[in-house]
Amino acid sequence: MKKDFEESFKENIDEMDIKEPETEVSEPVRAEHPEAAISAILFAMGDSVEIKKLSEATGCGEDEVRQIIGKMKEKYEKNADFGLTIVELDDSVQMCSKTEMYEYLIKVARIPKNMHLSDTALETLSIIAYKQPVTRAEIEKIRGVSCDHPINRLLEFGLITELGRLNAPGRPLLFGTTEEFLRSFGVKSIDDLPDIAPDRLEEFKKEAAEEIQLKLDI
Repeated sequence: MKKDFEESFKENIDEMDIKEPETEVSEPVRAEHPEAAISAILFAMGDSVEIKKLSEATGCGEDEVRQIIGKMKEKYEKNADFGLTIVELDDSVQMCSKTEMYEYLIKVARIPKNMHLSDTALETLSIIAYKQPVTRAEIEKIRGVSCDHPINRLLEFGLITELGRLNAPGRPLLFGTTEEFLRSFGVKSIDDLPDIAPDRLEEFKKEAAEEIQLKLDI
């Protein structure tokens, strides 16, 4: 009796047209006013936002988002009544105050840390910018002198960051530049950095040698 019931149940199941429930993929809803949405996001976030995320949030294509950003930037730059501008950083953008507004900002905001970089720190930063990702040993090989102090200063100012570790004996840290570096030096990406002269690395070594001699004399 049980066997007959099981066979009948299986036959009925086979005859039934059972389909997997379809998962509806909703298309992103396009913002009614994309520029307003983008400006609101950038203002609220305060930090840089990826173009891809702005595209997903507004329902606009990435190329369209870039066009909107370009128009916003042009409008802000041309109109003296706007104290804001748009800064492009790789595939991200950030809403920032115009540099000429600094004198008013410091009256109500905390005075930012004075970023003074020595020649040694600037040379170290140059090597990292052009050679990244790069290890401390590689930097010191180019300069011919220990770079602990300048690297620590660059990390302190947020101009460089640790990118992970090299898959080699000792697992040395890898360093690279940050968005703060791009903002500080007014470039969109590291691809926009000027070409470095081939003999510049030799100058680094020469200056490092003079630095060592100066320490020895002291």
